[in-house]
Amino acid sequence: MIILSTTELTLKFGTATVLENISFSVNEGDRLGIIGVNGAGKTSLFRLITGEYTADSGAVYVSKGKTIGLLAQNADMTEEVGGESALEHMYLAFPALLAAEKRLDELEKTLASRMDVTSDSYSALAAEFSELSHSFAQNGGQYFRGKCKSILAKMGFDETMMALPVTSLSGGQRTRLALARLLASEPDILMLDEPTNHLDVETIDWLEGFLAAYRNTVLVISHDRYFLDRVTNKTLHIEHHSAKLYNGNYTEAQRQRAENREAELRKYNQQQKEIARVEAMIEQQRRWGQEHNFVTIRAKENYIKHMDKVEKPTEDLKSIRMSFQSAPPSANEVVRADSLSMRFGEKTVFKDLTFLIKKGERVFFAGPNGCGKSTLMKVLVGKLSPTGGTVELGYNIKAAYYDQENQNLDETSTVLDELWNAYPTLTEYDIRSTLALFLFKCEDTEKRVADLSGGERARLTMAKLILSKVNLLILDEPTNHLDIPSREVLEDALRAFDGTLICVSHDRYFIEKLATKIIEIMPPEFPCSTFVFTPASFDTDIYAAYRAKRELLFSPEAALAAEPEEKPERSGSKEDFMQQKRELAEKRKEEKKLAAYRKEIEELEIELAKVTDELYGDAASDYVRAAELDDRKTVIEDRLLQLYEWTEE
Repeated sequence: MIILSTTELTLKFGTATVLENISFSVNEGDRLGIIGVNGAGKTSLFRLITGEYTADSGAVYVSKGKTIGLLAQNADMTEEVGGESALEHMYLAFPALLAAEKRLDELEKTLASRMDVTSDSYSALAAEFSELSHSFAQNGGQYFRGKCKSILAKMGFDETMMALPVTSLSGGQRTRLALARLLASEPDILMLDEPTNHLDVETIDWLEGFLAAYRNTVLVISHDRYFLDRVTNKTLHIEHHSAKLYNGNYTEAQRQRAENREAELRKYNQQQKEIARVEAMIEQQRRWGQEHNFVTIRAKENYIKHMDKVEKPTEDLKSIRMSFQSAPPSANEVVRADSLSMRFGEKTVFKDLTFLIKKGERVFFAGPNGCGKSTLMKVLVGKLSPTGGTVELGYNIKAAYYDQENQNLDETSTVLDELWNAYPTLTEYDIRSTLALFLFKCEDTEKRVADLSGGERARLTMAKLILSKVNLLILDEPTNHLDIPSREVLEDALRAFDGTLICVSHDRYFIEKLATKIIEIMPPEFPCSTFVFTPASFDTDIYAAYRAKRELLFSPEAALAAEPEEKPERSGSKEDFMQQKRELAEKRKEEKKLAAYRKEIEELEIELAKVTDELYGDAASDYVRAAELDDRKTVIEDRLLQLYEWTEE
């Protein structure tokens, strides 16, 4: 059943056309990925759907009674926030349940204080309490708070962060909170604009699983190809102001798009050959100049005139072009770190990092947000001094550094001057040619750096990098702000680079294409400081193999199985020894029990979603089946309430 559709949707800003004749439809339960280069109009399409923008022509249709929830690319929660904590802000996603909870509390107190239990007014209040209690339980009132806390924890919020006022959270934390609240509210149409920004890999993995099991409709704009492949089942590709809908995820859509374009180009070329053949025949008839030849000419001209012309497939939009220049060869040992540590005040960012990076390796550093990856990059290039340990670069190492925040740009310079000041010996022609490779047109080169978008700043920084003759590239989130074609160009350039690469990235597709080694920075409280993964073969799926190995080593079950049996110290009596042994056994038993509870919660939440879906869907008119489902729903909710309490203790 169609839940959302657009018909010949057109949007213009002045004389500039943003979108033209966009028509597509989405069924209930579809997960649609929306792709296109930066500036293609993806976010504008979202704003048309939500009503924030008004179309110049065409229409948007949303099924009656369906709710829409939108996470904007840079979610600004300023107008929504009061003085509440992050967890309290999550609860605000359920205003009806909060109001019902408050009313139930009032009714309970009123009924408890009334003595006239046989009066009509008491009966009316009791009936309201009973009806509201049933509705409250039916709509998830008994477990919505636990659900909020669980989703917030998956988004990387610990107990301390949950208690913080929303006003004290960083921009990235607020975006994660906005996403968590939106997921908890479960709108009928969930619209996400670059949802993986500000998320670490662990959280992205969880979000992928959540969306894959989400029973409602999802529309997602993303440049994360790995994410799109794992989440979506349809793809809308926007280019040249129009859109084409494909069945399948990103990779499948790209395959179909390439096949379609090849078939269209082949058909166009065949027709052009036919037109050329007929025109040559016409020219030949003209040279002969006889009367019957003019009859043939008119017939051939009419043949061409009434031919159903095949349009030439549009060219792909221009993407940046780059190839890194390398310096003379370096020593075999490029970077050696020994017991490297970093603290800021009382906070330990990382400690005891020891690793060796050799010539030609492409090493990616991984780990959750806040583990110190960006800090480590600054230590390696000398922007920060470590608080412990040493780091040494090998002989003849010439390094270039890409900062994800692009802080090495002069805000007061123009684009042209920023590049020319970095390479004053180059001619203006060379500078402008390099900028053209990165899609800076003549008028763009006079823009001030302070006025550039995030994508433009990233392209300018990359332009500075490719002109530097280096044999070590240190890149911190280089794919941020780049669209998919630009990411693919960067991948090709880095693959051809004959120096050494050290990189931090959350783009798993990017890691998959380039990495020869992955070093994960473990939290300071962890027994080991790093987990180093080097694939046995580069023919394998490197990122997938890394995740599988990591899961095998660090899952709770593996950690429990690998835990050596602790031998309690002998005390003065056999009774003390036995008591310590019993306590250790009890501890292991409790850990196993907690893991089992969490697994049961996950299974019951999935079953509850299915039961609720059937209860208000196919079984709505089958009273016998509806009664069975309602009973099962009550049992599940009661059990979940128990489990939430047990796992929170």
